[in-house]
Amino acid sequence: MYKVASIGGDGIGPEIIGAGKTVLDAAGEKFGFDIDWTDYDISADRYLTTGDLITEEELAELKGYRAIYFGAIGDDRVTPGILEKGILLAMRFAFDQYVNLRPVKMLAGTKTPLANKGPEDIDFVVVRENTEDFYVGIGSRFTGGRETKELEVVRDLYQVKFGLDVTTDAEEIAYQIGIITKEASARVMDYAFALAMNREKKVSSVDKANVLSDVYGLWRDVFTETAARYPEVTTEFNFVDAVTMWFVKNPEWFDVVVTPNMFGDIITDLGAMIQGGLGLAPGGNINPEGTSMFEPIHGSAPKYKGMNRANPLATIWAGSLLLDHLGEHAGAAAVVGAIEASIAAGATTVDLGGSLGTSDVGDWIADYLLKTS
Repeated sequence: MYKVASIGGDGIGPEIIGAGKTVLDAAGEKFGFDIDWTDYDISADRYLTTGDLITEEELAELKGYRAIYFGAIGDDRVTPGILEKGILLAMRFAFDQYVNLRPVKMLAGTKTPLANKGPEDIDFVVVRENTEDFYVGIGSRFTGGRETKELEVVRDLYQVKFGLDVTTDAEEIAYQIGIITKEASARVMDYAFALAMNREKKVSSVDKANVLSDVYGLWRDVFTETAARYPEVTTEFNFVDAVTMWFVKNPEWFDVVVTPNMFGDIITDLGAMIQGGLGLAPGGNINPEGTSMFEPIHGSAPKYKGMNRANPLATIWAGSLLLDHLGEHAGAAAVVGAIEASIAAGATTVDLGGSLGTSDVGDWIADYLLKTS
C-alpha cells in the first residue's frame, strides 16, 4: 500500500487530477499494488476565503508522504506569483525537492512543429536544479535613495545571509540575487549522471558562463568535477542560447541535459512544444530521500474550470513518473504505453483532435490498461 497525497489545485486541476487517479488506480489493479489517496484542499479558492496558502501543519503532514500528486495552480483573481511562490515553491523548498525531472519524449501519433523529426529523434530528459539560482526569492524593488536590507537563504545544506546597503539616484531600482552553491550543484549533477548511466551515457550541461561567469563559472567547475567520477559518460558544455537552437535543429543530439534552475524553467517549455505541446508534458519535483511531487508543467486554465474539456495526458504521464519513483516500473511503463494507445485511437480531448472529455480520457486509458496483457 502506497500512501500518496493528492492536491487538485485550481481551475482544471481537480478534473485532470481526477482522471490521473483513475488511471493510477487501474495500474494498481493490473500490477498488484494499491494507492491510499489523501486529498488536500490547497487552492486559490481557499486562499481567497481564508488567506491560507499552505500551512506549517500541512507541510508537516505532507512530509510524511513519499509522493504528492499535484494538479495545477493559478487563478486570475490572485496576483501572479502569490500562489506559485506561496504553494509550489514553498513545497519544493520545504521538502528539498532539488531535482526537477522533465522527460522530453515524442509519442507516436503526436505532432511536432519540427520538420522531418519524429519519435525516434525526440527522446531526452532535462534534469533541472530546483532549489537555487534566481528562484531563491531574494531581492527588492524601491524608488530612489537608499535601502538597507538583510536577505537570507536557508536550506538543509547551508545558510546564506546578504547584508545590503543600496544607494541609487535612479528613479526606481529592482534587483534579484541568484545563488549557485557547490553542494547543490553536485547533488543534482550526480542525479543526472546516474540517470545517464541507464540511458545513452551522455550528459549535456547548460549555462551562461560566458557572461555570468561567477555563478555559472562555479556550475561549470562542479560539472567538470562530477564528470571525472563517471568516465563512461560523454559530456559537453552548452550556452543556454545555443541549446534553444539545438533543441529545434537537432533534438536527437541530446540524452540527459542538466541545467540551473532558471534556464531549466525556460528550455523545458521549449522541450514540451517540440514533443507535441504542453498538454503532453509531465514533470517531477524529486527528493530521492524524501517527499517528491509530480505534476503537469502547464498551468491551471481557470476559464475551462468545470467544463470537462481539459487534456489530462500530461497529468496522467506525471502519474507514470510517480509510479516509477515508487518503484512500480512495469506499471509506469504501461501507463505511458496506454497514453500512446489513446492517441493512436483518437481517444483524446479536442486539442489533440479527439472528442472526449477529460474524465472520458482517463476512463479510456484505465480500461485499456486493464484489458491489455
